[in-house]
Amino acid sequence: MLKSWKLKEIVLMSLFGVVFGIVYLLAIHLGNIWAAAIGPIAYEWMFGIWFIVSIISMHIIRKPGAAVLPETLAAIIEVMLGNAAGPRLILSGVIQGLGAEAAFALTGYKRFNLAIFMLAGAGSAVFSFVYGYFMSGYAALDPSFVALMFTLRVLSGMIIAGIGGKYLADSLLATGSLRGYAIARAKNGDVGA
Repeated sequence: MLKSWKLKEIVLMSLFGVVFGIVYLLAIHLGNIWAAAIGPIAYEWMFGIWFIVSIISMHIIRKPGAAVLPETLAAIIEVMLGNAAGPRLILSGVIQGLGAEAAFALTGYKRFNLAIFMLAGAGSAVFSFVYGYFMSGYAALDPSFVALMFTLRVLSGMIIAGIGGKYLADSLLATGSLRGYAIARAKNGDVGA
């Protein structure tokens, strides 16, 4: 998967994985505070935070694996820093990354626009929800509550990860720090980007 990648792309993807592993762990603590106020549904509103690195990385690098690899690395870092979920969180990261990766694969890694980023965020949400449904016992909950959970998670994935991820990557591009990456080549009209 990484054979066609340049070293700087691998380094950037790894850096994102580490940074967002820390961000994801901090988001757990914010989620705990919010859940104390409104209950466990609080996490569904913010799930997009845990999908965002896949969108940012893919928007910049635009190669197969650019969504699933940083999401997996972020989960590994989060576990190493002490997330209470432990090693099963790594599988969750893989699944979330695969959900985003699927959206980009559907276009043959050729379309990188807001609709695709939102679809990728929704893909992460759907994949993670299916995993959570079986691993976390959602079947025991009231079906209307499960439907609300699903809807909030998909919306969070589309808005926070999809729109937010595009915004963050575009903001990095505006600084000039992404010259030489596919995102910059595409902005300059290089069709090979």
